[in-house]
Amino acid sequence: MVTTTDPRSPASAPASAPMLHVADSHELIRVQGARENNLKDVSVELPKRRLTVFTGVSGSGKSSLVFGTIAAESQRMINETYSAFVQGFLPTLARPEVDVLEGLTTAIIVDQRRMGGDARSTVGTVTDAGAMLRILFSRLGRPHIGPPGAYSFNVPSVRASGAITVERGAARAVKKTFTRTGGMCPRCEGRGAVTDFDLTQLYDDSRSINAGALLVPGYSVDGWYGRIFGGCGFFDPDKPIRRFTKRELQDLLHKEPTKIKVDNVNLTYEGLIPKIQKSFLAKDVDALQPHVRAFVERAVIFTTCPDCGGSRLGEAARSSKISGISIADACAMQISDLAGWVRALAEPSVAPLLAKLHHTLDSFVEIGLGYLALDRPSGTLSGGEAQRVTMIRHLGSSLTDVTYVFDEPTIGLHPHDIARMNDLLLRLRDKGNTVLVVEHTPETIAIADHVVDLGPGAGTAGGTVCFEGTVAGLRASGTLTGRHLDDRAALKATVRTPTGRLEIRGATAHNLRDVDVDIPLGVLVVVTGVAGSGKSSLVHGSLPPLFGPAGAGAGPRSTRGGDGEAVAGALVSIDQTAIRGSRRSNPATYTGLLDPIRTAFAKANGVKPALFSANSEGACPTCNGAGVIYTDLAMMAGVATTCEQCEGKRFEASVLDHHLGGRDISEVLAMSVTEAAEFFGAGEARTPAAHAVLGRLADVGLGYLALGQPLTTLSGGERQRLKLATHLAAKGGVYVLDEPTAGLHLADVERLLGLLDRLVDAGRSVIVVEHHQAVMAHADWIIDLGPGAGHDGGRIVFEGTPADLVAARSTRTGEHLATYVGT
Repeated sequence: MVTTTDPRSPASAPASAPMLHVADSHELIRVQGARENNLKDVSVELPKRRLTVFTGVSGSGKSSLVFGTIAAESQRMINETYSAFVQGFLPTLARPEVDVLEGLTTAIIVDQRRMGGDARSTVGTVTDAGAMLRILFSRLGRPHIGPPGAYSFNVPSVRASGAITVERGAARAVKKTFTRTGGMCPRCEGRGAVTDFDLTQLYDDSRSINAGALLVPGYSVDGWYGRIFGGCGFFDPDKPIRRFTKRELQDLLHKEPTKIKVDNVNLTYEGLIPKIQKSFLAKDVDALQPHVRAFVERAVIFTTCPDCGGSRLGEAARSSKISGISIADACAMQISDLAGWVRALAEPSVAPLLAKLHHTLDSFVEIGLGYLALDRPSGTLSGGEAQRVTMIRHLGSSLTDVTYVFDEPTIGLHPHDIARMNDLLLRLRDKGNTVLVVEHTPETIAIADHVVDLGPGAGTAGGTVCFEGTVAGLRASGTLTGRHLDDRAALKATVRTPTGRLEIRGATAHNLRDVDVDIPLGVLVVVTGVAGSGKSSLVHGSLPPLFGPAGAGAGPRSTRGGDGEAVAGALVSIDQTAIRGSRRSNPATYTGLLDPIRTAFAKANGVKPALFSANSEGACPTCNGAGVIYTDLAMMAGVATTCEQCEGKRFEASVLDHHLGGRDISEVLAMSVTEAAEFFGAGEARTPAAHAVLGRLADVGLGYLALGQPLTTLSGGERQRLKLATHLAAKGGVYVLDEPTAGLHLADVERLLGLLDRLVDAGRSVIVVEHHQAVMAHADWIIDLGPGAGHDGGRIVFEGTPADLVAARSTRTGEHLATYVGT
């Protein structure tokens, strides 16, 4: 056997020291010269089979190092082990910008991407629990109706018969009958809901097709669908729709797919309603683009399927039961209750299956998701819930010596649940795995074996390693994270006096139990409670009708406070849904900042504003305004090279001859928010509209961000604050914020509290759903829900000031807040 001494052991080690096998010397993951995104030749050595936490302000380069470099290269190298044929079906990954990566192991990424865009995707389908439950019912269910597919709402029943020709020896026709029993409800096709359409939202019947009667997004007269409907020949496109015959209206709305020819192009025509069902309603509504989602909410009425009662299953699947429980009943149970029901089943013939199912359900409870149900649509899970659901399949895994990569796993967790999450991370480590965690929470940082702190700032001011070592060393290091690690917000000496109240009466959304509560107006209100206690159901699902839906951009509303005074303004909701945008999108386009900038350039130079858009007339003709040329290399990673004609500036050369304040448009987009605010605030380039947007970006701590930086390169915390800055422009009377501290560094929380104070002092009412104790301590009023999650929650367990909550210590929140403020 080949042996060697440990090269890291001191030369003075005794001769009797055990010899180390050469294979045991690879104890580090070495990264040298990492330059992904804003990283500046970062070099680190990470110990294997340890828990390493990466800290730093949002945008400092944590995700670029962990996800964009280490995890990305591990996945790329694993993909290369497959054949070229298989690689053609896998996502193509480019090699990260790094000089050396050594000691990598297989990386399993557990990030915060929301699950499933399909309307049929549920918690049961994205885990193994649903499949195991179907097998269980196919074995024990009475009456027996068929194999596991007979209990699946994704499998329709099929019956067919006819003659087939068997090419074996002398070919002969054979009559065959085929039957497959599926569990899908035929009426709602496994969705649990049926739809009806408000036709007035689909078209304006006073107009003709050619006059723009169709009101569906993307169906304009000049668009492709407009050409299809205008040239199909099934009705007169110049006749108002209200004058259509029954046959013409039927063809417009419901016609089956039919081959047609328009402008000598062979196409398929389909009625408006089936077209909408396939393109819009086949996806989860929450996953649609904002303008499409708004249309669907206006035009489509969703009602529970009367045949299956929302269970998605056909009558046969619902009739088969075990101990009086059908699979529909089991999937509708709270998972903690379902685990108890499975535990009570004693059937030796399926003992291994019951043990595995019970372990999976217990994992839900252990990870703090026992309040969910298996029939919960996966698209409704928050980012934190989705991440924890993904963790479940790894908790019982037999794999060891792999690298688990987590992106802020404590997001959405009450302080009571963070200790439980920490235990799970340590269990994964103790099985012999390397655990890499990007995190801001002090409680999780405290359990790390190794800490890597990036910074010192964000964007171009970050991208370097400020500290590498133990947690004790981080505290003594003097870095931004080290200085703020033990920060504690103090309770307010005085709280604001409400100017009114918002009444919620008899709220029963989801798990709420006939809740009555008065939300004070004109102050900072924090709604808290353990995950699943009903916070979002109360704030987003139970607001008075006069306030309209809790969505951004709601029109002006007014309601009456409890004292009779009017509460004016729009309701502005800022949740955690991901902002959408391609690599062509940037902060300037997303916030609307580019519009006043283009207008100012056009006015100063006497040309059209479209010239100053890289997505319009001003785009470089070679790269079409992308700034780079993308070359597809089939199953290998594509190559992006800087466009030689525009040198990455994205604009045609003639456009760059036009200047505003001595700068061309590409130079303006390369500015940081801080630089641009100074540029557009005075002098020849003074543009008040642009300066106002830049001021809001600076208010949320994004002063370092470049105006033209692609949205795809922003971190999660940066995207959250970008959305917040955009909504600050709304003239809202009531702001509803859903966990605004998500992705924020400890040092940034103080800035956020200042922003919330400014909103309240400006006369706005601010309602925050939050777990961060600093926000709770800073509140004027706290509404605590609980005491537990799911059916154990849904009640108001405390209303009052933070000081009263700390003094009472009557709830879990009160206990943790008291510990936090040191009383």
